[in-house]
Amino acid sequence: MKFVDEASIRVEAGHGGNGCVSMRREKYVPRGGPDGGDGGDGGDVYLRVDDGTNTLADFRFRRRFKAANGRGGAGKDRTGASADALYIDVPKGTEIFDLDTEEMLGDLAETGQSLMVARGGQGGRGNAKFKSSVNRAPRQSTPGQRGEARHLKLSLKLLADVGLLGAPNAGKSTLTRALSAARPKVAEYPFTTLHPQLGVVAVGDDSSFVIADIPGLIEGAAEGAGLGIQFLRHLERNRLLLHLVDIGAEPESVDPVEAIRMVAAELSLYSDRLAALPRWLVINKIDLIAPDQREQVVAEILQGFDWEGPVFAVSAATGEGTDELCRSIVSYLESLSESASKPAE
Repeated sequence: MKFVDEASIRVEAGHGGNGCVSMRREKYVPRGGPDGGDGGDGGDVYLRVDDGTNTLADFRFRRRFKAANGRGGAGKDRTGASADALYIDVPKGTEIFDLDTEEMLGDLAETGQSLMVARGGQGGRGNAKFKSSVNRAPRQSTPGQRGEARHLKLSLKLLADVGLLGAPNAGKSTLTRALSAARPKVAEYPFTTLHPQLGVVAVGDDSSFVIADIPGLIEGAAEGAGLGIQFLRHLERNRLLLHLVDIGAEPESVDPVEAIRMVAAELSLYSDRLAALPRWLVINKIDLIAPDQREQVVAEILQGFDWEGPVFAVSAATGEGTDELCRSIVSYLESLSESASKPAE
């Protein structure tokens, strides 16, 4: 299925049923009085999380959703049936905006979460409700209220623990394939990754984390160049970023120091929040360097850039160094969870 992370839809709640005007006509009851029932309420519209999907592709084909109307009231004080709510399934991580007001209505980031986006109209009152001591035979009723209608923008931010970023051909997709069961496309030309990929990385028997791979970033990405800028928002929910850089052993490789600086600059231009996320440097393709020269090559890269966080040297192609990287990630994520669970002093 094609990956789609934005969609616009129209939702319409159901209208309330009209109240009924009716007078009792029963044998041996000369003064029956009013008995018109109320109308039923229109159906509400909800968005709810569906764990089985991770794209908004279904909304390319259907963009209008309408709940059923309430039924009208009837004689003998019978209230019309209220309509059932309409539930629209969206992926976990979907943000909802009102297109007309640009207001953010909600963020569906938890399993089982739902959000009412349009309220159904209330049913009208039947003439039985208008009976009083001075009006014994009312013949008025009220119509049902109209349901709310909204134009919505749906924006998906994938939920992952760890996000991969780097220049094209840094080896992000190869690392995703090496660590998880995900199978993103891998080729020798740039931009083989055209949309985000998610993979679950199992570490040991009882530990795992979710990793997200996005298209590579090029200079000017914050102004719209390349593909990566379209998907950077998918990294905003991550707890850790892995900044992959090609060690620069191949003739066509970009200078690793310049690649690190370029990606860091694009993150800062895009979002202060994204630039402030914890970021580890992962120097990839060490299999292209002789074992006795690797330490020196890594040291030369670090000398050209003031890097303060952890640094790992790996080969996504052979798997060398990836076990240590995964164990460190699990330890880091567990420490974050423990800190979050401690009560504030």
